[in-house]
Amino acid sequence: MRAAFAVLLLAGLTGRALAQGAASPQSGVRPARYVIRNALVIAGNGTPAAGPYDIVIEGNTIADMVPLDPVAVKAGLARRPTASVEIDATGKYVMPGLINAHGHVQDSRGGLPQPLEYELKLWLACGITTVRDVGSTTRKTLQLRAASAAGTVVSPRILVYGLFGGGGDAVESRGINTPAEARARVRELKALGVDGIKIVGIDRDLMEAMEEEAHSVGLPIAHHAGVEETNAWDDIKFGTRSIEHWYGVPDAALADGVQHFPSSYNYQNEVDRFRWAGRLWRETDPERLGKVLQAMVDHNVAWDPTLVIYEASRDLTRAQNQPWFKDYLHPTLEEYFKPNPANHGSYFIGWSSTDEAYWKENYRIWMAALRDFERRGGIIGVGEDAGFIYQMYGFALIRELELQQEAGFPALKVLQHVAQNNARILGMEDRIGRVRPGYLADLVVVNGNPLEDLKVLYPTGTETIQDGKTVHTGGVEWTIKDGIPYHAPTLFREVKEMVAAARAKR
Repeated sequence: MRAAFAVLLLAGLTGRALAQGAASPQSGVRPARYVIRNALVIAGNGTPAAGPYDIVIEGNTIADMVPLDPVAVKAGLARRPTASVEIDATGKYVMPGLINAHGHVQDSRGGLPQPLEYELKLWLACGITTVRDVGSTTRKTLQLRAASAAGTVVSPRILVYGLFGGGGDAVESRGINTPAEARARVRELKALGVDGIKIVGIDRDLMEAMEEEAHSVGLPIAHHAGVEETNAWDDIKFGTRSIEHWYGVPDAALADGVQHFPSSYNYQNEVDRFRWAGRLWRETDPERLGKVLQAMVDHNVAWDPTLVIYEASRDLTRAQNQPWFKDYLHPTLEEYFKPNPANHGSYFIGWSSTDEAYWKENYRIWMAALRDFERRGGIIGVGEDAGFIYQMYGFALIRELELQQEAGFPALKVLQHVAQNNARILGMEDRIGRVRPGYLADLVVVNGNPLEDLKVLYPTGTETIQDGKTVHTGGVEWTIKDGIPYHAPTLFREVKEMVAAARAKR
């Protein structure tokens, strides 16, 4: 370890010598060419960290990665790329930009306005460079996607998965009742220009028709299953790209074919819905579940579990008292989180210790199923579903990483899930999700080692012990999206100021 640090020190000294006269990048402005110096690199494909490297970025692309050979550095003979703009990553880690496979672009909550800038800056401050927006068909979201691609707005890259059932200001909201109408809706979404389709609560004949049409026009499908006629077996048969959350998987493996609901159960009552969801996994038949998971693997159905969005169900007090709420929770979102039957996900009315106990068991079985799924060769993604159930944008994705580690995956594997695996789910594995020459320059420069402690990714940082003293460290320093460097602490400060101003107007 001491030798490794000596190499880093030598590299750092050499880098600083080269850096004389070089400027730091301007946040939000893409230089023609710049270099990230002395970076320890987590590639994003599950291989161990390596370095230091000098990473050369030209335009929006990783042009080169120059390893700093210890002998050559010591002799002063190392080939060091030059640039007038650079980032000193000495002692820091560089990894692929985080990909959020289940996000929601939201400029209001519960009918109250919320600045879109709030959400976008939080995502970037947490190192998120790509977001798959699931369920939007609004023109505003499609316009945001275009502005992000052009670099004219401070935003991650946006992919829009239009909601199959309609809604939004781009198309008329309406029911779809026949296979012919289902096919027409798919063609309508294709003409609108979406990147994919999200389906929620769908009957089997409609699902078969819409998936067949979607495959014919090249639109992948994300399925948010519920208590409905279709389940994971239908996703397997019809070719769904990813199952969102977890409903549909245990449903397909129920010992009696249906969950044992009480006679008073009403699915539209969200207290009922989420209370009894916490009892679902315990009713699965292990042998049947194994067959479901293997069939998902065999038919390339990925699983984006979003463990984080249900965490309040197993520990409500923790969810309601997250430390970043104090300075960074927008009052609109705070109001939406309060128990209210009119707001989706705000169902904590009479929530009991018994409910939490069932949900803790639910997580234990669910996490074991995720481990089994990956052991069989399955693709696990990472998404947050923030804006609901006490989960804030960006923070929730990092918490999802921690929960996947709790599920039994090593940190290196978890970071592969959020990088390479998510890129595969999005069909972009040849462009993002890796630190590799030729890929888009979607990168994160982190103050600390996320393989040792995923908490260093939180923009609020974390505490550590150095030389017997408590030191505050961590946080993303630079989030680089499409070659554009954003200074994460600056964005985070701007979010804090935005929240303070909104609270002052209350």
